[in-house]
Amino acid sequence: MEEIIAQILQNLKIEKLNEMQLASLEANEKPNDVILLSSTGSGKTLAFLLPVLQKLNKTNNKTQALVVVPSRELALQIEQVFKTMGTGFKVTCCYGGHKREIEENNLLQAPALIIGTPGRIGDHFRRGNIQVDSIETLVLDEFDKSLELGFQEEMAFIIDSVKNLKKRILTSATEAAEIPEFIQLNEPLRLNFLTGEKEAALEVKVVMSDDKDKSDTLFRLVCYFGNRSTIIFCNHREAVERTSALLADKGIVNVYYHGALEQHERESALAKFRNGTSNILVTTDLASRGLDIPNIRYIIHYHLPATEDVFTHRNGRTARMEASGTAILIIGPEEKTPAYIPDEPSEIDLPETNELPEKPKWSTLFIAAGKKDKVNKIDIVGFLTNKGQLKKEDIGLIEVKDFFSFVAVRKVKVSNILVNIKDEKIKNKKVKIDIAK
Repeated sequence: MEEIIAQILQNLKIEKLNEMQLASLEANEKPNDVILLSSTGSGKTLAFLLPVLQKLNKTNNKTQALVVVPSRELALQIEQVFKTMGTGFKVTCCYGGHKREIEENNLLQAPALIIGTPGRIGDHFRRGNIQVDSIETLVLDEFDKSLELGFQEEMAFIIDSVKNLKKRILTSATEAAEIPEFIQLNEPLRLNFLTGEKEAALEVKVVMSDDKDKSDTLFRLVCYFGNRSTIIFCNHREAVERTSALLADKGIVNVYYHGALEQHERESALAKFRNGTSNILVTTDLASRGLDIPNIRYIIHYHLPATEDVFTHRNGRTARMEASGTAILIIGPEEKTPAYIPDEPSEIDLPETNELPEKPKWSTLFIAAGKKDKVNKIDIVGFLTNKGQLKKEDIGLIEVKDFFSFVAVRKVKVSNILVNIKDEKIKNKKVKIDIAK
């Protein structure tokens, strides 16, 4: 196996396995199931694909391993890694958003490894397109994200269908992720590579504004970044709403958040930012503490922070765990870079031409029912797939509050959904469902 791994590393242009990958190989040689906790971007894909490969048998012409992931993008990424490894085993990717018939043709000659999203895998299981009895290895990659996206029922069905499993490998980038009982782990070995990691260094940059009114510089900066998750900090509520309106007038999709909003307005803004309906959040320092929103790439200090403490807390929204992040201060003609920034930050030279970022592909529905109405994520997924005629891949992040819920759906599907569900009920109750304000 050492020679095979050496060849795989050469094919992947990787010098050597890291500590986490070596630990995963060792743990997976034992009969126990394995829980692997490690940050995104740390090499988890290879850490579970190598043990999967070790268990594949070239004389077996049936499907032997299944990798279930929360998103189409991740499924395609893992498939590409496996193909680049050059193992000689057939692999097929199954996900929504393209014709099922293409996958059915690929499944006629059973692949050794199948990678896919819960909704599409479950669909193939029900149609008998995948031989489930021969599957002995199951990987649930980023399993907690699948549960967040409302796939719990589908994942439970998949696990219940594969009766002959000998190995389960679970991965997550979240230490606190709860493992549902239906996964039925066998004396799992827990590998935790999240603790003790050094925090990614935050990069600090400046942009010089020729005008005291920095709105044009902000617009150009947002265009320069493209469609990346960004928080823009202002010092006052009025400035937040004014800045949000200025960006919207120029075609930049954004939401705003401050303490004077009603609770449901705040919840709506944050839900849209979390689920990708908007990649820009304009806010006061209210958002600098306590908000746990992953994968924020940029922090823009539109108004300079009053103190170093404020600067630190604002920046704490990005560069979390292994993720990289950049904080940018927009400096007006009468302003100076704050003295508490020890090193001279590099300057971003904005281009003269501004191309608007790509519009988000998600929209958010507001559902006037929540936990107190005995409504959960599974109810919402079932309602939208059955009554709304959506595919599960068209449903994004679901947030269920006490008295209302938010659900991300593909923007191109919204009009049809609202027509399809107009007179339908959730849990035998007619509730208001509309595009979230």
